[in-house]
Amino acid sequence: MSAASERVHMRESLHAAPSLRLELDAATMRFGGITAVSALDMAIPRGLIAGLIGPNGAGKTTVFNMITGFYTPSSGAIRFNGRAITGLAPHRICKYGIARTFQNIRLFSGLSALQNVMIGSYLRRKSSWWMAPLQLPLVRREAKASFEQAMHLLERLDLADVADQPATALPYGAQRRLEIARALATQPQLLLLDEPAAGMNPQESAELMDLIRGIREDFDLTILLIEHDMKVVMGVCAHIWVLEYGMCIAEGSPDAIRGNPAVIKAYLGEEYDANAQD
Repeated sequence: MSAASERVHMRESLHAAPSLRLELDAATMRFGGITAVSALDMAIPRGLIAGLIGPNGAGKTTVFNMITGFYTPSSGAIRFNGRAITGLAPHRICKYGIARTFQNIRLFSGLSALQNVMIGSYLRRKSSWWMAPLQLPLVRREAKASFEQAMHLLERLDLADVADQPATALPYGAQRRLEIARALATQPQLLLLDEPAAGMNPQESAELMDLIRGIREDFDLTILLIEHDMKVVMGVCAHIWVLEYGMCIAEGSPDAIRGNPAVIKAYLGEEYDANAQD
């Protein structure tokens, strides 16, 4: 099967999936006269780990910002679990079940690691702000549940021993994991990871791959990640989209992307395939 035929077959298979978690139909983002993302189609089934790759400035983080409501697409549609979410506010999209991390780590610098994770659970609280000073039973129950959930997540991400330390005083890799823990505290169904391996050494990157696979299973997640570390992308992703200048130039399995001439020319480089086997 040719690369083009495989791409068409995979797209048809994804769109035929009985339970699509996320769909983008011709999603486009323009800033004045600049088109950052052009007519992007994506279909991600439940449980998939997918990748979004491309050169710097290709529009990858813009895609995340459209999905999570930081940007309202100029045209096109975005659906989550079949529900239209195009242009909704970020907090509403998060409450529906989409969480993310950021390319540049965004932790609350004045709070501990534990407090950072507990903040994520506030989204699911049923008590109102005015109940807190009165310490009503619901407030106390939810505070206890939030603490227990946060500690469980810290333990799962090997951060329990730094729970009381200032978040921004942690080593870089630990801060990356802490962002993931905070995102998991929102109880997402879809987790967007923006360059989770950035700044990591090879051992940390290998551990990250195990973590991504593990949390997908433990929390019944669908995961879409942006990443420049091709060993991570090829190692964990079942399907990959490739952007260049805001346009999708290829999509398919890791093998199809690795051997795609357009992707090699635009992004991977001629030496990639040989290096990837090392």
